[in-house]
Amino acid sequence: MEAFAAGAPATSVRVRLDIGYDGTDFLGWARQPELRTVQGVLEESLSKVFREPIQLTVAGRTDAGVHAEGQVAHFDTTAELDADQLIRRMARFLPKDVRIKHARLAPPEFDARFSAIRRHYAYRLTTARYGAEPLQAGSVVACRSDVDVDAMRAASRKLLGLHNFAAFCRRREGATTVRELQRFDWARDGDLLTAYVSADAFCWSMVRSLVGAVLAVGEGRRTPEWVGDLLHETERSSAVSVAPAYGLSLIGVDYPADDELAARNAQTREMRSIPVSDGRCCGD
Repeated sequence: MEAFAAGAPATSVRVRLDIGYDGTDFLGWARQPELRTVQGVLEESLSKVFREPIQLTVAGRTDAGVHAEGQVAHFDTTAELDADQLIRRMARFLPKDVRIKHARLAPPEFDARFSAIRRHYAYRLTTARYGAEPLQAGSVVACRSDVDVDAMRAASRKLLGLHNFAAFCRRREGATTVRELQRFDWARDGDLLTAYVSADAFCWSMVRSLVGAVLAVGEGRRTPEWVGDLLHETERSSAVSVAPAYGLSLIGVDYPADDELAARNAQTREMRSIPVSDGRCCGD
């Protein structure tokens, strides 16, 4: 295969990619030896096209089975970028379950992970008595037809704001569980019930745990007050069920203006904490 750009300049440029994928047959985003992952498939294909090793930095590392409609990643290259040509070539080169939707040059300060202001997820359920439509079976989770959506909305509102979400997160050494949950609401369209969840960042399994906890309220097994009380926990709660991975999709990532990227990178790297006077665990 010919190099992507002949006579490439010696200086590198930063490229932003907007990516979509069906996570069904991927073991998550992050590269793993001899396993099929989104990062592994993309880096292998991009490296062949550019004729140089390509390493991606991603906005959010999705788990096995989780989908993406608005994933963002970046990489540096010494080749010239023809965005339209890259998208066309990658559409032929990549498997059907992953696509590069947009490509463009980004400022050197742009970092897909650390520059992000917030990330947006959707979790899709169906209340149809027969379950998910066959064409949606890999992305929509069946739930009870009589769920109380108003109670779910009330429970979701109790979680908004800056809190320690330890009860909803799988603990990772050295990582904080303090997050600012900026949106958690529910939309209904016939039998389709969608949770929209946005935050500055998410810890491991947080969105699926939030959905699982609130769904327990909708099914009458828990109260909205129980969900709010979970914010006082300092460790993962065994009472919180984790919703299945295949109902979850990363639908978007927000970034600041170009002249604010460097400041955002520095801010994100600072450890999040809640003041002691707040009465909750201050995280790591």
